[in-house]
Order: sequence, then C-alpha cells, then structure tokens
Amino acid sequence: MKQPLWAFLLIVCLSVVRGQKYKPNWESLESRPLPTWFDKSKIGLLITWGVYSVPSIYTEWFWYAWKTEKIPEVVDFMNKFYPPDFTYADFAPMLTAEFYNPDQWADLFQAAGAKYVVLITKQPEGFCNWPSKHAFNWNSMDVGPNRDLVGELERSIRNRTDIHFGLYYCLLEWYHPLYLKDKSNGFHTQNFVQSKVMPELHDIVNRYKPDIVWSDGNWEADDQYWNATNFLAWLYNESPVKDKVVVNDRWGNNTQCKHGGFFDCDDKFDPGKLQKRKWEQAREMDRYSWGFRRRARADDYLSINQLLSYLVRTVSCGGNFLLNVGPTKDGTIPVIQEERLRQMGAWLAVNGEAIYETEPWSHQNDTIAQNLWYTAKTVSGKTIVYAIFLEWPKNDQLILGVPVTSPGTTVTMLGYHGNFSWKPHSGGGMEIQFPVIPINEMPNLDAWALKITGLTN
Repeated sequence: MKQPLWAFLLIVCLSVVRGQKYKPNWESLESRPLPTWFDKSKIGLLITWGVYSVPSIYTEWFWYAWKTEKIPEVVDFMNKFYPPDFTYADFAPMLTAEFYNPDQWADLFQAAGAKYVVLITKQPEGFCNWPSKHAFNWNSMDVGPNRDLVGELERSIRNRTDIHFGLYYCLLEWYHPLYLKDKSNGFHTQNFVQSKVMPELHDIVNRYKPDIVWSDGNWEADDQYWNATNFLAWLYNESPVKDKVVVNDRWGNNTQCKHGGFFDCDDKFDPGKLQKRKWEQAREMDRYSWGFRRRARADDYLSINQLLSYLVRTVSCGGNFLLNVGPTKDGTIPVIQEERLRQMGAWLAVNGEAIYETEPWSHQNDTIAQNLWYTAKTVSGKTIVYAIFLEWPKNDQLILGVPVTSPGTTVTMLGYHGNFSWKPHSGGGMEIQFPVIPINEMPNLDAWALKITGLTN
C-alpha cells in the first residue's frame, strides 16, 4: 500500500530530528544549551565522605600525604597510634556509617536552602561509595558500612525534597596498578580508562540518573586520555539523563576554564566580576579540609557572615555557590556544620528572593557603598534590583552610586514591612534613609537585601 505524502514527510522529519546528535568534540558538545534549572538554583552542597573520614586528622588526601608526600604530622600520627604493618586499606572497615540516616541528611539539606546536592562517589583513594563491580572489596557494600551510600541518599533526596541530585566522580586513582602503568607510558595507553573509569561513569549514570556529573582528578592527563568527549557525547545523546544533566569543566588538564558545561576552574574560584560563561565556586566550610577533620577549631570554619559574603558575591557575578559538607566516619554531620547550614537556610528563607532565579544586573557592586552586591530579576517586563549588603550602614543611611532613579522608584527591605525613604544623591545615585528598626523586628543580623523598583538603568 502506497504511503501518503504527509506520512513520508513525517518520517523524514523525525529521522532528521533524531539524527541531530552531539558529536564527540568540544565545538559540538558546547553548542548544547545548559539546562536552565542549574542557573536558577544558585546554591548547592558538596558532600565529601570516604575512607579518609576515618583517620580525619589531615585532609581527604590523607593516604597520599602519608605514603607519597610523607607529611611529618601524618607520618608521626601513623607511627604513634598504629602498628608498623597497618595499611590504608585497614581503615576501610572502620568507615562504619552506623548513624548514617539519609532521610535526616535530606531534610537538613532542604532546610539549608540548597537546590542541588553533589555526593562524592569516589576520591583519588579509589574507594567507591556504591557497590561498584570494578572495585572489588574497595567499595561501601563489600567493606565498611556494607551499604549503598549513594543509592540511599539518592532515594531520600528524591522522595523527600525538590533538590536536584548530582554525583562527583574522581577520574584518577593514586595507586591503581592500571593507572600507574598508563602514567608510566606517558598516558599513551588507556587501560585504566577503558577498564575502570568508563564502566564506572556509565554505571553511576544508569544506576542513579544524576542531574549533575561533577568530574575531578583530571590534572595529570588531557581530555583525550580520559575519553572525555566520547563520554559526554553518550551522556548528551543516549543516557537516561540526556535532557537534564549538567557537567563541569574538569575533563582533562587542558579543559579547566576552557571546555565543558559550567566552569569550576580551580577550587574556590572567586573572580569577583561577571564571567562570560556560567560558573560555580566550590568552597570548603572548614578552611583547611574538604573531608571531616577532628582537630578543627571553631575559628577554622567559615562564619555565617563569611559564608554569605561568598554566596552573595558569587551569585551577583553570575555563578552558583557550592558549599562543602564533611560527614564523620559514623555518618553524622558535625554540629558546627549543621549550624552553618541552618543559619544559611534561615537567611535564605527571608532573602531567597534576591538569590534564587536571579540574573546579573548591569553592575555587580557599587561605586560608593562598600561590601554591597547587586542581583536582578525581571517580572512582568519590569526589572527589580536587589542590593545585598553585609555591613549595616552608619547612621542608618546608605548611599548608592550606581542606581539611576525615577519619581516612581521605591525601596523596601526583604523581611521588613514598609517603604524606606530616599532622595537623589548630589553626586549621582541615591541616598536611602533607614527607619529605626527594633532588634526583635530585624529580619536577620548578618546580611540584608534591599528591593529597589522603578529604576531607569
């Protein structure tokens, strides 16, 4: 039976659409639009948890510091408290996770105001927090917790919250024999990548369907060794998350701040100015370690004011803020870290309007006011500008040099009812007079957000 013309054309059109696949090269891969949910989210949490959480006296690089760098404090610690034949692998059974309650974690992350979570699946130590078939007796199901740490949190996050679930994966492994062999060959062979990295990356994507694949451990070899573009082409074309997944830029020692999805560049990347590409600042809560550190003092942790300063500056400059959390070996989140998360969530409950789903304004900071950052939002065709300041102005008077006012300009403060009075400043901009606000009516004490409408710039 002869097909009608419309049916033939429909088949041709569908074939063309289906044939539009991303090719395994950066030009093609970077033509894919970044899924909009990521830019709207603004705030994420990185969860750094592994065998290093057992000794917990240095950083997550404990093994490397002990065996390769031979850091004196680490070597002395091991000599003093462990027998001579003790190996790093002997720490793994002590990663007990007996108090790990993923439902509680999910509820805390929601209370913190996070819109996405990135859980570490594997660090350079190679230990896998899920039952990887390619890490026999070096994964959380075979040794230690005897649990699928990744899968349990994935279910809790998706069943109890609206948070996007992402996964961190470290490409290299310090002491894996196949990696060391490839390294000795100048990375001209890919035994480690083909037998370990690619199977595990495909496994975590197919198994947990992450919204983020956050790559790391890229610094010793280029993207060709890591087979990066081929993996990303599969991720964007065929994987179960092809329409929603986002990735970062750590796919080879030649890709950071150059190729990928959003840019992380270096740890704690904080440019302080608007970037051409969507970016993210990843930062520890403990200044000296991403993993839990038992010897950390209160002063080693970011204060809530410092944390908010990084957050606000990052969002103003078009980035997302990824704050690190380091659980203990028993699966609890240290109280001081929980306190910071809840403080951040309380601030966002009042001021989230100035953070979530905002966009960079024409200016990021002010020409007169110090320690003040702008964000903006377009509602019904009109621009709302938020001026977020981290120091209360002297004499309750704030002078802004950037805004161009109009007779219809209004100023309010998030969390406070009523308009603030203002007048044009003699040197340009505006002079805002704050009312006397009783301390018990102050929306918060660490940072504040003015909402300004009716500007002409």
